[in-house]
Amino acid sequence: MSQRTRKVSESVKEIVAEEVLNLKDPRIGFLTVTDVRTSPDLKSSEVFWTVLPDVEEVRAATAAGLASAQSLLRRAVGQRLRLRHVPDLHFVHDPVPEQGRRIDRLLSEAAEPDREPYQG
Repeated sequence: MSQRTRKVSESVKEIVAEEVLNLKDPRIGFLTVTDVRTSPDLKSSEVFWTVLPDVEEVRAATAAGLASAQSLLRRAVGQRLRLRHVPDLHFVHDPVPEQGRRIDRLLSEAAEPDREPYQG
C-alpha cells in the first residue's frame, strides 16, 4: 500500500467516524469505525465498522442507516479531503471482534477442568 493510499484511508476513517456522530438516524447504533481500506486508484474505500450491542437486529438496522447516509458521508469526505475523485464508500460489518469473542469463549471452555474424569 502506498503512502498516499494509507494517508487517504486514515483520513476517510477519521472523517466518517466524526460525521457518523452527527447523523440523526435512529437506526444507527453505537458505531465504531474500525478500519478503512482504500483501493490503490483511490476510487473506492471499504469502511469496516462494529456496533454495540453486537446482535443481528442492531447490525441490520445500522447497516440500513449507513446505506441511506452513504451519499451524505461521501460528500463530507469530499469536502474535507479535496480530492479530484472522492472514493465511493462501501460499508462492511467487521467480523473480527465477534470472532475474537468466540475464540475467547472456546479457550475458556477448553481451560475448564473436565467435570468427569477420563474413562478410557
